[in-house]
Amino acid sequence: MKRVLMAVMLLFSIGMVGCGSHAGSAGLGALGGAAAGVGGYEYSTHRQMQELEEDYREGRIDRKEYEIRRDQIRKGSILK
Repeated sequence: MKRVLMAVMLLFSIGMVGCGSHAGSAGLGALGGAAAGVGGYEYSTHRQMQELEEDYREGRIDRKEYEIRRDQIRKGSILK
């Protein structure tokens, strides 16, 4: 679900390139920029979760630490 939403946001923001010359499209350009920002932020969250899962698989952290850090990452995520 998150990947689909990120892909849609990315495609939407790419589609907004060059639309700034039309009256009234400034809001859409800002929306596209916001969507791209959210997509980047969620990618960072996704990457943190991948690193956390790798640390757990490799035995660098125990189950309790994994769950604590997972909850912290999820609380910081825009998309739950």
